Amino acid sequence: MFLKKLIISGLLFLLFSGFVKEGDFPRARISNGLIKAELYLPDKTNGYYRGTRFDWGGVMPELEYKGHHFFGQWFPEYNPTLHDAIMGPVEEFSVLGFNEAAVGAEFLKIGVGTLLKPDDNAYSFARTYEVKNGGKWKVKKRKNRIEFTHELTDATGYAYRYKKIVRLVKGKTEMVLEHSLKNIGRKSIETSVYNHNFFVIDKEPTNENMKMSFPFEVSAEGRGFGTTALTENKSITYTRSLAKGESVFSAGLKGLGDTAADYDITIQNLKSGAGVRITADQPIDKLVYWACSTTACPEPYIKLSVKSGETINWKINYDFSVSK
Repeated sequence: MFLKKLIISGLLFLLFSGFVKEGDFPRARISNGLIKAELYLPDKTNGYYRGTRFDWGGVMPELEYKGHHFFGQWFPEYNPTLHDAIMGPVEEFSVLGFNEAAVGAEFLKIGVGTLLKPDDNAYSFARTYEVKNGGKWKVKKRKNRIEFTHELTDATGYAYRYKKIVRLVKGKTEMVLEHSLKNIGRKSIETSVYNHNFFVIDKEPTNENMKMSFPFEVSAEGRGFGTTALTENKSITYTRSLAKGESVFSAGLKGLGDTAADYDITIQNLKSGAGVRITADQPIDKLVYWACSTTACPEPYIKLSVKSGETINWKINYDFSVSK
């Protein structure tokens, strides 16, 4: 009897201390024979990510090519509603209707749902808001792709059908994120979206072995630039390892042109030889850069303007390589 009580007590401790087994999260695996990836699926009850910052479709804890790993956990603590307890090439849309909403009313975050405005404070991506209307998610899986569809109508006139396909291209070392956003409401949708690109390439810390390259002469102002992070020869490199708790940040890298040709970013682990080139079919509106000791993230923003009844499409390509 004592042993039975001890076992039950231990299980309850694990449950209420936030411990969750990996197998408890809805997930899917895809492969094209060259690349294999794992994705967590949207689920308001059991989903890995239930925060209110990032799009719930496309959370990717693992992508492997030739034995090299490109994503993984970079943060120290996990909580399903923590704004950045997330992995992979995840995306965030800017909020709609926040400033117009009264306290207690709803505002919209595409890929998440309608959220309640709790007070008169400014919107903060780091804050967890109550989800009033999570919309409807549909997921379709094939061998080399997963299709996420999120449909939502809110009380203020916004409504959309957002589709995101994560596809591993047959016979190529390439992953494509294909997006479409259809405005099925009466209000125009004026927003922006960026990919945070939480790369953890072969678990290499942010140090001299990591290099970020661009097709233009990049320059930057902000925390750590000019000392820890250097911009020269169309690249960002590091003079040393970032310490735990230290970060590098620029609110907008300089040198960008106004065409899609400048959406061309290469990230390399010079030590292991693994790298990835990111391109897209849209120009970058703004290019934020953030890095901490465990991940280095170029964050390219795209502007979206969708009138009632219209649909807009865009895609981002990831081409993986190993040079050693």
